[in-house]
This record gives sequence, C-alpha cells and structure tokens, in this order.
Amino acid sequence: MPSVLVTESTPIPTLVDERSLAQRLAPSRGVFERVRALGNEREVSSEQLDVVEEVLLRSDVGVLTTNAVLEELRTNGAPEGVAAAVRSTMLNSLRADRTTSTMAEAGRVPVWLFVGVNGVGKTTTIGKLAQRHHDQGRSVLLAAGDTFRAAAADQLEQWATRTGSDIVRANEGADPGSVVHDAIGRASARGVDIVLADTAGRRANSTNLLDELSKVRRVADRAPGQVVETLLVLDATTGQNALSQAREFLGAAGVTGIVLTKLDGTARGGIVIAIERELEIPVKFVGVGEGVDDLIVFSPAEFVDSLLGA
Repeated sequence: MPSVLVTESTPIPTLVDERSLAQRLAPSRGVFERVRALGNEREVSSEQLDVVEEVLLRSDVGVLTTNAVLEELRTNGAPEGVAAAVRSTMLNSLRADRTTSTMAEAGRVPVWLFVGVNGVGKTTTIGKLAQRHHDQGRSVLLAAGDTFRAAAADQLEQWATRTGSDIVRANEGADPGSVVHDAIGRASARGVDIVLADTAGRRANSTNLLDELSKVRRVADRAPGQVVETLLVLDATTGQNALSQAREFLGAAGVTGIVLTKLDGTARGGIVIAIERELEIPVKFVGVGEGVDDLIVFSPAEFVDSLLGA
C-alpha cells in the first residue's frame, strides 16, 4: 500500500453554534432592514411612518405595540433616529419579570409543568432544560405525562439518558395524573432537586384536554410536590396562531411563563412582543437552534438589538 503523507491536519468541527443572536435570527432581522435603513433621520414623514407600520405588522409585533410605536413617533418625533425610537418603544413592551423558581416549600419537591399542543417542541424543550438544570448542579427527574402521543415517553426517555436524569413513565394511554403523582413520589423519596413534567397536548381547543391539564396541575401541586413554574411551549413559526393557543391554555394551566421555540426559523419574531403585551405573560426561554444549548434565557435588550442593531 502506498504511504500517504499528511502535511496539514484538519481541525475537528465544533458542535457549538458560535453565531451571534442576530445571525441566528436572520429571517426576523431581514424584515426590520427597512427600519434600520431609516438610520438617524430625526424628521418623521408619513412615508416613514408607513414603513414602520408595515414592518412591525409583518413581523407579528401586534397591533397594540405597533400603535404605541406610531404614536410615540407622531408625538415626540425621533431625536436619536427612527430606528432608535422604535427600539426604545419595543423594549418598553418587554419589562416583565423573567426569573424562574427552582425552590419549593420545605419538605416539598419543586415541579416545572410543561403544557402546549403537539408539535411545538415541548418534549425537546424539557430535555434541553433538563440539561440546563444538570449543568447547574441539580438532580432531575422527568415525568412522561404525555401518555396519549405515540412514542412521547420513548422520546423523553432518550433525553433522560442523554442528560443523566431519572424518569417515570407508564404505558401509552395511562392516566397522566398518576404518572406525575408517581414521579413526584419517587423524587421525594430519592431527594431529587426538581421534577420536569410533560403533559398531553393533542388539541388546544378541546375542553376535555384543558380539563385534564387542570387535573394534572392539581395533582402536581399536592404535597409532596409543589408547582413552581408552569411553562407554555409555543412554536414561533406559527405567528398569531401561537397567540391564540396561549389564550386557550392560560386559564386551565395557570401559566407562569412562555417558552418560544424555533425563533431562528421564522421572519415573525415580533410575536415575542405581541405575546407579552397582549397576554402579560413573560417569555422566559427561546429556542434559537437545534443543539442542546440552543434553548436560551430570553434577554429583551439582546433580542431587540438583534433586530434593530447595526
């Protein structure tokens, strides 16, 4: 066999996405190009107002925020430029408290409950947050409470293996409340730091489903468990449909925060602002890629700058 002379080694590719948030949100950033192009113009013409209105509505910022931006521009002009004025008003719409709780009362196990329709990335979100908790030094138990979707428990078990988490699951079609109850009991007995509980998500407009979610929440909030976060998972690519889904779940589940997935795959990233302004529920995490580390804590300033910054 001929010998092969290797003169230059090829570096092993990294699996970490090193792109900036602005690069990851390129589709949404592209929509805002026309506003950024207005630059530092201080005099606001009717044509510029039309541009701002069109861009904001196209990005799914929502009517309330769009009207607030236009009113600000009409009333006060743009002393530092149109783009800066739009940025300021958008940031003012994102002032909710984004802290998450990982502590329960003495003797009880903190539970994060996850709700949302099928297909939004709920189970994957749970897996990625399990990794985040593990990296922060917490032991995690996953409750496979979505017993109606084929292979949901199998998918969650793969995440349990990947993240070094414990898991409680049951046969397909089993009572979700009993799965969550058993998971909390095991976590309490073993001194696990936190339980992440999946729930069914077959249909958002099904009364039976919403009743089931209310029941699961009551079970999860009963000693020795305590629900400290209820996170509604939404798919950013569905735009205003995500907002409609959120309204359906709020009353039944007692939602404390939103996880917005696939934000990197949509040009309608302004839905973040519409959700917070119209529902008064904070977006706490956003998905900006496929990797396990690509579910990140939502930062309003970084998000707005990724759309309107240079």
